[in-house]
Amino acid sequence: MKVGIANDHAAVDLKNSIIEHLKNEGYEIVNYGTDSHEPYDFTEAAVPLCKGILNKDVDLGIAICGTGVGISIACNKIKGIRACCCSESTTAHLTREHNDANVICFGARIVSTELAYDIVDTFLKTPFSNGERHKIRLAKLAALENER
Repeated sequence: MKVGIANDHAAVDLKNSIIEHLKNEGYEIVNYGTDSHEPYDFTEAAVPLCKGILNKDVDLGIAICGTGVGISIACNKIKGIRACCCSESTTAHLTREHNDANVICFGARIVSTELAYDIVDTFLKTPFSNGERHKIRLAKLAALENER
């Protein structure tokens, strides 16, 4: 599986740890974020990550900023992206299984490295249920994206 990862300046160290962890697990990684601790707006990282998902350059995405909230808002502004900000693995599991989320977001100032590994591993290993009620939900979400 090919995974995209995006981050701002607050999440450089956590991103690098996650990349190493995921490479050890056999994932191919595309880095859409910054490698500098100099101020870098999370929107600059979110957009290329989401375009990578929509263009099928990567299968799923990980987005990290200080809290995870800002980058999740940015990702969710892009049509076709379903990003979930979470700080534990149960939400990561359920958002993949029920909502077919394609980006997991969390905060480098909120979760520990070990918890981040657990969240990411859970997200990447959980398939969408393909259940009828969940497919109906996704259709409703897609319809909301087209409303103004």
